[in-house]
Amino acid sequence: MNDIICPNCKKVFKVDEAGFADILRQVRDHQFEEELHERLEIAEKEKESAVKLAEANMKNSTQADIAKKDRELAELKAEKDRELGELLTKKESEIASMKSKIDNAETEKKFAITEATNKIEKERDGLVSELKSKEIEKQLLEKSLNEKFSAELKTKDDIIKMKDEEIALRKDMKIKLSTKMVGETLEQHCETEFNKLRATGFQNAYFEKDSDSRGGSKGDYIYRESDKSGNEIISIMFEMKNEGDDTATKHRNEDFLRELDKDRVEKKCEYAVLVTLLEAENDLYNIGIVDVSYKYPKMYVIRPQFFIQIITLLRNAAMNSLKYKAELALVKNQNIDITNFEDNINKFKEGFARNFGLASQKFKTAIEEIDKTIDHLQKTRAALLSSDNNLRLANDKAEDLTIKKLTRGNPTMTAKFAELANVNKSTEKY
Repeated sequence: MNDIICPNCKKVFKVDEAGFADILRQVRDHQFEEELHERLEIAEKEKESAVKLAEANMKNSTQADIAKKDRELAELKAEKDRELGELLTKKESEIASMKSKIDNAETEKKFAITEATNKIEKERDGLVSELKSKEIEKQLLEKSLNEKFSAELKTKDDIIKMKDEEIALRKDMKIKLSTKMVGETLEQHCETEFNKLRATGFQNAYFEKDSDSRGGSKGDYIYRESDKSGNEIISIMFEMKNEGDDTATKHRNEDFLRELDKDRVEKKCEYAVLVTLLEAENDLYNIGIVDVSYKYPKMYVIRPQFFIQIITLLRNAAMNSLKYKAELALVKNQNIDITNFEDNINKFKEGFARNFGLASQKFKTAIEEIDKTIDHLQKTRAALLSSDNNLRLANDKAEDLTIKKLTRGNPTMTAKFAELANVNKSTEKY
């Protein structure tokens, strides 16, 4: 307990420690708030004073800078006016000098013109005389050229006549060519174009005529290419179509698309390409490579000049997907190996089950035969035992058999055996 004296009535109060601490805290908080309020008022006053002082300093500094800048501008203006005056004076003197030079140049120019005119007149007179001689030479040359042109024209007419005869002959031969022969000419063109690049660009490619007609029809050429691992990169079925200009029945490209798609599927080719000279006036087929996959999958129609380009384009596209094809082939091979392994296990199980069934059946048959044999042997044993007993009884009976027993009740046999006995005795004496 603590004693607290009231400052007014001087009375003493008893306050415990908790109450004393609470009173002390209240006194301290009140004192702290008063000091804080005083310090805040002082800081606010100092802040206002500092702001006023800074404003005054800034105003004085700004006025001084403005006055300084005004002085500098005045000095700069005066210096520029002086330099401009000097420059004007200098330019005026230069203009006067240039005027004098121009006057001198004008005089020199008039003199040079006079000299040049005299020289030109002399050259003109020389050129006139030379022109006359050239005119004579020209007339002679024209006459010579006319004679030469007449001879060349006659020769040209003869050549044109020979060319016309050659064209007529070629046209007649083309009319006589069959459609098959015309088509073979286009095939030879494509094969030649391919063989030009085979050694450099298509070293691992197969490009040969389709000779397999087991399905009822065949294409013209098959292109196949594989990588070093044997994975097929691309395969294309080619059909070449052409006809003579004077062929009576004109064919259309669409007439051959269905059969080409059939050949592609039968020969297991990925793409089909119709190389055609048909419908020569059709703008659709003259623009370049025509994709007709909206009718038949992976099929294109081209003119012969795009033959190598279509192979290159399709081949480059296939090369990009070769990695995925190789991975797909690997997965397929793994699946085939797993399938073959499962098939081998199933075959082994089926063979083992079949052999086990046959062996079990044979074993059962053998057991049955053994049981039958055992039963037969037991019967034979019983028969042998019975025979042995009968033989023993017969032996006992045979041993028990005597002459006396045999002749009992039979006087004739008794007499005969008696006589036989007497004969035996008489023989023994002698």
